[in-house]
Amino acid sequence: MSTKSLKRTLSIWQVSALGLAWNTPMIYFSTFGVSYKSTNGQLLITYTLAFIAIMFTGMSYAYLAKKIPVSGSAYTFAKVAIHPNAGFIVGWIVLLNYLFAPIIACITFGVFLSAQFPTIPSFVWIIALIILLAAIAIKGIGASANLSALFVVIQLLFIGGFAGFLLYKLFLGGNLSLATTFATPLLQLDNPFHVLMLGASIVVFSFLGFDTITTLSEETKNPTKTIPRAIYLILIIVGTFHLTSSFVIQSSFPLLSFVQADAAALELMFSVGGGILQLTFIIVLAMAIFTQGLASITAVSRLMFVMGRDGLLPKRMFAFIDPTYKTPTFNILLASCVSLLSLLLTVESAVRFVNFGALTSFLFVNLCVIILSWKNRVKRTLFLTYIAPTFGATIMFALVSMLDVTTLKVGLTWIAFGFVYLLYLTNVFQQPLAAWKPSST
Repeated sequence: MSTKSLKRTLSIWQVSALGLAWNTPMIYFSTFGVSYKSTNGQLLITYTLAFIAIMFTGMSYAYLAKKIPVSGSAYTFAKVAIHPNAGFIVGWIVLLNYLFAPIIACITFGVFLSAQFPTIPSFVWIIALIILLAAIAIKGIGASANLSALFVVIQLLFIGGFAGFLLYKLFLGGNLSLATTFATPLLQLDNPFHVLMLGASIVVFSFLGFDTITTLSEETKNPTKTIPRAIYLILIIVGTFHLTSSFVIQSSFPLLSFVQADAAALELMFSVGGGILQLTFIIVLAMAIFTQGLASITAVSRLMFVMGRDGLLPKRMFAFIDPTYKTPTFNILLASCVSLLSLLLTVESAVRFVNFGALTSFLFVNLCVIILSWKNRVKRTLFLTYIAPTFGATIMFALVSMLDVTTLKVGLTWIAFGFVYLLYLTNVFQQPLAAWKPSST
């Protein structure tokens, strides 16, 4: 079976589009009910805390992407900076995150489409989406990026219009002064700080996606410059839109209740703009979920490709590159089959599993910057190499510790299985895993 190299075709705009597509700016609304419930309605402060936490980790990803321009994301970073065994465990954790990301896309697609068209069962929408995503992902990364870019622009236009309309209504009412309007959401702190951090550990899901583009380093032109710039671009765009949305919603609706939490955004849209806005929202959301699923399938297939190429997963299958489409077709099909779990899970449970994988891997990425800088005796740029990653690691550890007990049990069980598999691969640490080779860049 073929294991040829991936093709370098992606520009900064295509890479950014794929990162934004995985993140999906509209994910703010597709998980709105879960976020509102977990934050007790205090959206702005919890999203602000989550954004600050993610920015520190984003700096670490950008730094490592420049130093280690190889596909594999946190798996590759830990493998190089710490040890191949640590790399495997981190890769195993990231795999949990990436496998559940397309599951969330499928669940939300089924929930919202069946809520809008109740005569069609949700499983029909879910299975149709899984088949469509697999077909497009197999065709190629270029097509995925270009289609994602179009749908991302549509999402941003919708969110901008929605936020602008609510802001206009706030001032049109004349009940609030400019200073009061902007201060009120930040001053409504009815919960202690640890409760706000607990909410941040959930809403942090809305900022994920920037990290997935590091799985595309070997398909990106000039990755040492393109990937770090794309990371910062994605975080700035996502942060701006999420914080703006949180502000206008919390200012407009201090108290909200929903009939169905998973589809709460539908009720929100109807209360703001009636049936027309609700229908428009469904159309844009369908595009958003489609692009998130597509980017998610792309990211997890590339991670499995790198781990297969390194011999951590069966190489004959996971490192296979289709000679026609130049894509890891086996991995795409496998991830698509795993996505059938969306028929059994809820949005909230899937989000928590993704957050465990993401936050734990983020913790290790921050540690990788510190360890790599210490190994290389880096004495300049102390903020990027020691201070920022120390803050990032501390915050990520705190957020992981605040996840619910069930999520922690499942996450730690997943890690335990990975450790047992590592013992098998290394013959109880008697046989070393393959070390990183600079020539592979």
